[in-house]
Amino acid sequence: MKTGYKVAAYALALVVVFGGAWGAGAAAGPFGGTSTPNGADGMNHSENTAQEQQPAHALPPGLSVSENGYTLQLASSTPTLQFHISGPDGKPVTAFDVEHEKKLHLVLVRRDGSGYQHLHPTMAADGTWSTPLTLPAAGSYRVFADFKPQGGTKSTLGVDVQVPGAYEPQQYTTDTRTFTVDGYTVTLNGDLKAGAESTVTATVTKDGKPVTDLQPYLGANGHLVALRAADLAYLHVHPQDGPGSGPEVKFSVEVPTDGRYRLFFDFQHDGKVRTAEFTLGAGASTAPVVTPAPTTKEEDGHAGHGG
Repeated sequence: MKTGYKVAAYALALVVVFGGAWGAGAAAGPFGGTSTPNGADGMNHSENTAQEQQPAHALPPGLSVSENGYTLQLASSTPTLQFHISGPDGKPVTAFDVEHEKKLHLVLVRRDGSGYQHLHPTMAADGTWSTPLTLPAAGSYRVFADFKPQGGTKSTLGVDVQVPGAYEPQQYTTDTRTFTVDGYTVTLNGDLKAGAESTVTATVTKDGKPVTDLQPYLGANGHLVALRAADLAYLHVHPQDGPGSGPEVKFSVEVPTDGRYRLFFDFQHDGKVRTAEFTLGAGASTAPVVTPAPTTKEEDGHAGHGG
């Protein structure tokens, strides 16, 4: 099943700031996309369908704490993250549609593009969601709640959580296509093209051998979260096909603009979910900067004079 998730203006999500550190910014344009029918796993893998119907001036997903009449209300952060989603009537929402086997997906990343976590909190009868949360390093973290209320509009809301202390941002200024975790090596092939759908393929190996028995995770062979530089907008994509055996998992992605993106691939094997991290650039604006050799005054004086 093919699933293309388009994000126009919306700057796929969390952000590597051009020039080094990540930071917040503004949306660059409209958001749009396509949807697809149910896949081999019997699930509808259309993501952001409601968001595709938003007017061009609407904020991209994840940039606002309030959208479509719903608001993310944070009660506490650590050691337990607690929050609820208030509806248009101001009351906590208690009824959500199940998407990808969960009623709500929670993604957290530090604003420099590190510290990614994909969590699935539990909801109490009064609409309060909670999950244990460990934030090991100081800094500002973006929390994304991805959900669809019953009878409501699918939304992705975001809020910041602060951890005091000395902040040392990570740098993600060059492409990285290979990541190793717990003896698994994951390679990401394919290029991102602004304004055009492209296919990226994650290939999983262990000890140099292809992993051909990947286990379904949330009804799919793997999940990809893409985060774009400069505005902390959010995109959650899924494989083109239903659960299979591996070692390849393909995704259809359309990024809205040139820039640098962080991508996080969740996969399951031997009963454990692992995450591989990548950095990819789209467009000429992410090409390495070439600094010309310094020119002496003497050379300047003789330039173009043939000796």
